[in-house]
Amino acid sequence: MGGCAALMRDGVAYTAGMIRVLLVDDHALFRQGLRSLLESEGMRVIGEAANGREAIRYAADTHPDVILMDIQMPELDGVKATQSILEIDPAARVIMITMYRQDRYVFEAVKAGARGYVLKDADATTLLDVIRRVAAGEALLDPDMAQNVLDDFRDKREELPTEKHADLNERETMILKLLAQGFSNQDIALRLDISEKTVRNRLSEIFTKLQLNNRTQAALYAIREGIANLE
Repeated sequence: MGGCAALMRDGVAYTAGMIRVLLVDDHALFRQGLRSLLESEGMRVIGEAANGREAIRYAADTHPDVILMDIQMPELDGVKATQSILEIDPAARVIMITMYRQDRYVFEAVKAGARGYVLKDADATTLLDVIRRVAAGEALLDPDMAQNVLDDFRDKREELPTEKHADLNERETMILKLLAQGFSNQDIALRLDISEKTVRNRLSEIFTKLQLNNRTQAALYAIREGIANLE
């Protein structure tokens, strides 16, 4: 018979390929609304957390595909929770939920490795698009945010690694460029006619060579070194 295979995780059946989301927000009604929207679109909400401490625990236990993280929460805010989650799992995909685009806390979370952010008043189409793109491996850095993060590294002398991209071979440089341009691992594989596993392995090698911790830092490094631009 055709169709997607039904799998089991934590005693619950889900569909292969379904995006698994962890919701982190201290307002129960807001989480309820998000859950209804996501599940109506075929995604699976695997957990809900009302503060940063719960988020860290749930993320470690469930390894979601995407974490929607509010910023202002009791006990532990979203920025500190994001930092802790990414220290434990640098591959975690965190999307910050914010009221304001230029929120300083979003800026700090992006520096720590969050994949992007979405405004609380965004429409459903925008939110779903951001989730799907981040789940596919993209890091959504708009030009203004990327430039601000780069400027902050310079101002505070918190420089990204100084190893020049001459240490990368031609294929690695192209992979880094495509990553910085927002392409997912799958898209990079298709463009370069290689497997996704090869892309993952090459990215791991790139991170090691350049002493980078995550895709966000890699994108910023590529922009700083002129491998990719902010357009």
